[in-house]
Amino acid sequence: MTQDSSALGTQTPEKIDTTVPHSARIWNYWLGGKDNYPVDHEAGDAFREIFPGITDLASDSRAFLGRAVRHLAGEVGIRQFLDIGTGLPTADNTHEIAQRVAPDARIVYVDNDPLVLTHAAALLTSAPEGVTGYIDADLHDPDAVLREAARTLDLSRPVALTLMQVSGHIADYDEARAIVRTLMDALPPGSWFAFNDSVDTNKANAEATRLYNESGAVPYYLRSPQQLAGFFDGLELLAPGVVPITDWRPDPDTARGVGDVIALGGVARKP
Repeated sequence: MTQDSSALGTQTPEKIDTTVPHSARIWNYWLGGKDNYPVDHEAGDAFREIFPGITDLASDSRAFLGRAVRHLAGEVGIRQFLDIGTGLPTADNTHEIAQRVAPDARIVYVDNDPLVLTHAAALLTSAPEGVTGYIDADLHDPDAVLREAARTLDLSRPVALTLMQVSGHIADYDEARAIVRTLMDALPPGSWFAFNDSVDTNKANAEATRLYNESGAVPYYLRSPQQLAGFFDGLELLAPGVVPITDWRPDPDTARGVGDVIALGGVARKP
């Protein structure tokens, strides 16, 4: 087992507030995890009552991450991953998927949630040949993310940056795109960007999100398909492009999405 404990820094987790719902814990609840509280169940159930498809979205996003990481570690040969907004540990975390293909892969997780930080030890379990690290940092400060990631990753060599259902935490679209540009600009040519997020065109999801944002939780902002595609500007999209996440290189015999599109995703290379 190899882990980079220096990536944890010196901060101790702040007190976990169990009186206000939290997105990482609600997501964990939708995925069937146990790291959540009654306040999260209440918010998650209220969201699901309006938009029952949220449970499928949670599992579909996780499956999209798995397919993207397997492709990047396998066919592309990437050996370094920067997973921002990782959330709480669940089955098939990024390091498990990557190191199943390439045991020497190095993975850095980034999150700023105190409960996620308390579970860092679980995330830091690595294959002996590789390294897995964890950074307590905020996506709003990409320079800090890069500075800390450089302790574990060699940023002169290609890195795969993953952002899954997290960009909506940044209210301003231009700021969100600028953050992605800052991160990708710091990575060398041949690096990759794997991304998915929810669209604002699904009426049930939009209404459930509106009410969720009034619950006291940190708000989440849905975006148009055109805005989501804009995160890939300047990069070389891998086929089939920016598509519904269930349509991105689906595994054989896997059920495909039907009805309204809920989330779009894609994988792209930095030229």
